[in-house]
Amino acid sequence: MKVEDIKNVGVIGAGTMGSGIAQVVSSSDKNVVLADVSDSALARGIKSIEKSVGRLVKKGVLEEENSKSILSRIETTTEFEGLRGVDLVIEAIFEDMNIKKETFQKLDDFTRPEVILATNTSSLPIIEIAAATSRPDKVVGMHFFNPAPLMQLVEIIKTLSTSDETVDLVYQFSKAIGKEPVRTKDIPGFIVNRILVPMLNEAVFALEDGVGSVEDIDKAMKLGTNHPIGPLALIDLIGLDVTLDVMDVFYREFQDSKYRAAPLLRQMVRAGWLGRKSGKGFYEY
Repeated sequence: MKVEDIKNVGVIGAGTMGSGIAQVVSSSDKNVVLADVSDSALARGIKSIEKSVGRLVKKGVLEEENSKSILSRIETTTEFEGLRGVDLVIEAIFEDMNIKKETFQKLDDFTRPEVILATNTSSLPIIEIAAATSRPDKVVGMHFFNPAPLMQLVEIIKTLSTSDETVDLVYQFSKAIGKEPVRTKDIPGFIVNRILVPMLNEAVFALEDGVGSVEDIDKAMKLGTNHPIGPLALIDLIGLDVTLDVMDVFYREFQDSKYRAAPLLRQMVRAGWLGRKSGKGFYEY
């Protein structure tokens, strides 16, 4: 298969990442089949895409006619049967290994043997997902960043079993949909999160140790290192629960104490203070 042969793309999961990826792919004149477990989840996903393209129209970045075309190229389904005609699949469901493996087993059954199956996981071992299929050479990581329509980077992750041909094709596809890909290997966190998340965790340790207030820690990092957003505000944006999950994966996989999650982070998650999505984290929203 060549990159120009990829005309129909399945996106599994209509949440924040899945809907954003669907928008990106459709904006590149590809047809998208957006799949989720319920019609209500799909409706929320389509509404999110409508809002996103609407903002681009208001900013003058996108023509009204083009926004309608983007939406017209996205169809939805709650059945794996609806994915039989796709040329590539990008999975973007939540970070649960058992559910991901079950999903990939079904994708393996319902898609053509030559179809590449990509996962948007940010921390789980992709080789374990690949081993659940009969085509581990065609399973690859394709890690987008939030918000997918605006963030340019895509990490292309090669497992022990991923073929070079698969990596090269997904790399070229990423460029074809307007992204800037980088190649990396199947190590927890890949490039960005391997460096970023421990830094965010260290900011929580600094807060816990009384090094500075929430506001001063964020101000110091913004002005001292030219970061566009402070680390604690960024955790609120990502979600404290997501940040904790990634740190726990790092700790489990590397078995190195430097990856232990800050106790304060764990306590806040237990309290339900998850950041922007819950209305309270290190800041109130």
